[in-house]
Amino acid sequence: MGRPSKPIISKELAVRAALEVVDDKGIDGLTLQLVARKLGVQAPSLYYHFKGKSEMLEEVARMIQVDAIIPNLRTTGNWRDALIELAVAVRASILRHPKAAPLLLQFFPRHLMLKYYDFWATRYDIPAERKMLVIEGVEKLTYGSALIGAMSRAGGVPPMPEFDQTEYPALAEAVNANQLDDDAMFVETLRVFLYAF
Repeated sequence: MGRPSKPIISKELAVRAALEVVDDKGIDGLTLQLVARKLGVQAPSLYYHFKGKSEMLEEVARMIQVDAIIPNLRTTGNWRDALIELAVAVRASILRHPKAAPLLLQFFPRHLMLKYYDFWATRYDIPAERKMLVIEGVEKLTYGSALIGAMSRAGGVPPMPEFDQTEYPALAEAVNANQLDDDAMFVETLRVFLYAF
């Protein structure tokens, strides 16, 4: 089907409607018809902005990234604490949409982050050969934590399953000694990682 000659709705509005549908129905439940109905238009109207469902899902993944509520970051001073604040904001944005989070695996919008990686790399007071360790490590910790947390929330299961503490005594000791909730654990993990440099 060809694209309409002019848009009836904005692309951003369509992507936000798609995200709402995914939040409600999940990725497999997203249809162009449901998005169109939410917007009060016919499904062909969406073809002005998207070639199909896959392109729409890619834009939903991008929007989750863009919608991170970034605090007023300090760009001078302690870059480690500022980077932790940024990672917490990105993780929180992903966790607000647990059913949409798997899209970040399929359509990881790394190209959106290149200018930020470049910006932060100038602030790291570490040797150049270690800067990619920081970039990769923070990215993997942030997205890994967010995706595992999202899967837990979407499925209604705890992040750590119930287990027989006599069968796994070392794990039981670690779990019982932990005083941190999921969010605080993420921050402390990042802190331990970043201050190791």
